[in-house]
Amino acid sequence: MWSCETLNSTENSVDQHLCHDFHFVLSILSLLYLIICFPISLCYNGLLVLVNLYNKATMTMPDVYFVNIAIAGLIINTLAPMYLLGLANTKWAIWNSNNEVYITLLILFNVSSLVTMYSTTLLSLDYYIERALPRTYMSSVYNTKHVCGFIWGGAMLTSFSSLLFYVCNHVSTKIIECSKMQNKEAADAIMVFIGYVVPAVAVLYALILILRIRKEATPLDQDTGRLDPSVHRLLIATVCTQFTLWTPYYVTLLVSTFTYAQGRFADENYSRILHFTKILSKFLAFSSSFVMPLLYRYINKNFPNKLRRLLKKIHCGSQGCSHERTVVQQVMT
Repeated sequence: MWSCETLNSTENSVDQHLCHDFHFVLSILSLLYLIICFPISLCYNGLLVLVNLYNKATMTMPDVYFVNIAIAGLIINTLAPMYLLGLANTKWAIWNSNNEVYITLLILFNVSSLVTMYSTTLLSLDYYIERALPRTYMSSVYNTKHVCGFIWGGAMLTSFSSLLFYVCNHVSTKIIECSKMQNKEAADAIMVFIGYVVPAVAVLYALILILRIRKEATPLDQDTGRLDPSVHRLLIATVCTQFTLWTPYYVTLLVSTFTYAQGRFADENYSRILHFTKILSKFLAFSSSFVMPLLYRYINKNFPNKLRRLLKKIHCGSQGCSHERTVVQQVMT
């Protein structure tokens, strides 16, 4: 799984031992993730999507964003085994940075990460709009569904610029037009700015507005049309969790960009430490697909009821349960 074969045989034996110990820890963490987190993540993300789609009539604006995050989480979680089982093994040609399969997986990962971060960002902004201007339908379910469609389209278009850098890095010797686009670190810099800096600034601005409006007691606070109070706790937990798990990944991308620009990539010890840090940061990024549906499950008080209705429907079949038919007959009578 993880290996230290990239080290030269003349390296210090202490470095060899540290490398093997660190890779052993990474292997254990990877196995634990694949055995425990991977199936749970698939199960809960799938349930989140199915339960909300089954209860379309009762979906709220936050539910739509969490369905969007869950779909992105399913993609990220599906990619996790391929990364965790072979990312650092140099024997696997598939993990060569110039390989088409590797580039495809990387683009899928980038698109899903952008969808996750921007869904969290727009959830924060729409939550503020809903609190400040209730019953205006500016952040309605209908509008949110279209916004989520634009999020996926925007993520794909944004990743296209990064794709150009990776492709040109692969075929630069064949196409003269790509001679000035051989630096894949430029693609990482684009992802850091668009995928982290912009959402972080927007979320910070939204949270400041939310905290400001929550301090102002108005008659609208008694409006039954406002969002459930648990949504605020869910929003804060979502923002904190997402940025906690994704910040190390984007920081390592930024450090890699500066490292390449300064020419420090020739330092083997520094490169090895940076390589290990990248692995850990990506491991945390994969963990977001496991943590987010659990937060939604245990903080959103409406989810258990929706899940019970779905399970009851599956158990009773298309004809419906006996007590439901009795209620219907009484209403008709």
